[in-house]
Amino acid sequence: MGALWTELRVCLTCGHVGCCEDSKHTHALKHFQTTGHPMIASFERNETWSWCYVHRRYMELTSALTPRRRSLLASLFGRRVQRESP
Repeated sequence: MGALWTELRVCLTCGHVGCCEDSKHTHALKHFQTTGHPMIASFERNETWSWCYVHRRYMELTSALTPRRRSLLASLFGRRVQRESP
């Protein structure tokens, strides 16, 4: 879309990743409004909080539940493999 985003959020129901409410298009909030999936978490490194849109509360995630971002190397390798697939 060409717009800059501030931070990313991940839906804890389906894994959709969208920009936060401080970003121009607020994709995470729009995802909640469209799907009703109430829980998001920060998709930023070293952040372990989550937010419930329904109850309007923050919660701390355990390390087992904290969403993991792929490393840059894994992302690049995945894209290359997808391009080379028939």
